[in-house]
Amino acid sequence: MDKPAAYPVDKETIQSISKLFKVISDPTRLSILFLLQSEELSVGNIATSLDMEQSAVSHQLKTLKDSRLVKAKRAGKIVIYSLDDHHVFSILEQVSTHIEEEKIKD
Repeated sequence: MDKPAAYPVDKETIQSISKLFKVISDPTRLSILFLLQSEELSVGNIATSLDMEQSAVSHQLKTLKDSRLVKAKRAGKIVIYSLDDHHVFSILEQVSTHIEEEKIKD
C-alpha cells in the first residue's frame, strides 16, 4: 500500500498564509497598500485619495497594522503610515502578472 504524500507545508504555516490572503483580499486594504508602496501617508491623505471617511480608513489601517503589513509613526499630532513588509508586493506583482497574462489569452 502506498504511503500518503508528505504534507509539503505545516498546518500552522498554511493558516498564516490563509490569514495574510484574507487581509490583502479586501479592496480597500489592497488600495491602501498600493498607495503606501510609493510614499508614507497620513490617514487624512489616504482617506482623500480613496474618497473615504477617515474613520473607515483608520479601521482598515488597524487591520493592516495588526497583520504587520503597515507601521505607524507619530509626527506631532499626525500619524504617518508606511509599509512594514515589502515582501507582500512580490505576491501582488505575481498576481498582477497572472491577471495580465489571462487578459492576453482572452
